[in-house]
Amino acid sequence: MTAAAYQYVDLPDACVVTTRALLTARESIADTVAARAMMCIHGGAGFGKTLAVNICLRALQPGEDIRKITFRARPTARAVRYELFTALGLAGEPPRYPSEFDRLLKTALAERPRTFLVDEAQWLNGEAFEYFRYLWDDPATQLAIIFVGGEGCHTVLRREPMLSSRIFIWQHFTRLTPEEVLEAIPLFHPIWSDAEPDDISFADQHAAHGNFRNWARLTAHARIAMRRLDRPRVDTEILRWAFSRLGTPV
Repeated sequence: MTAAAYQYVDLPDACVVTTRALLTARESIADTVAARAMMCIHGGAGFGKTLAVNICLRALQPGEDIRKITFRARPTARAVRYELFTALGLAGEPPRYPSEFDRLLKTALAERPRTFLVDEAQWLNGEAFEYFRYLWDDPATQLAIIFVGGEGCHTVLRREPMLSSRIFIWQHFTRLTPEEVLEAIPLFHPIWSDAEPDDISFADQHAAHGNFRNWARLTAHARIAMRRLDRPRVDTEILRWAFSRLGTPV
């Protein structure tokens, strides 16, 4: 399965690697959706959280109604209402008054089971998280919510006892261990499939640091270097050239 569409760089031939974290996420997301519950996936930037969730949601039962919401700034409850209105594709103009807006959203969410993927959830504050809880708590709504965000997401959620106590599953994404790097990276992209394990470890130690986003950038530069230097495979010289572009001193 190609991963090019999920990377921050255009990386042809990249593949999704079934890591332990992805397998755990697949089970956790399926269980959360089946229970119409809430879960939180959190961890550092570039560790593969959003990629894993997108892949896992695509593997759910056909017909599952999944709506994605992404926040880029700290939203108020009013802003969350508008985002939900847009994500649900509701007709007409958004209501002017909060009580009217809440009735409209609850009515829509009671129509059929839905799953919300709330990405970049580290931008949510207590008020915004509380509004999601308010909708989820309504007996008529059939809602599963997957919060995906950085460590700030976990911190804010843990400060909100009423919401934190309702989180069905917590999953913490961490960087790949050196052993996982040697297992996963040869499967991640063809240029690493015949690379020396020492070169892969060298690249991880000096540039990638167990971070999939870093590996994607490093791979893109290594591909360029291989073409320009006319090399059939990755070697130390290729890696040092790529490091120089990434501002990584060796």
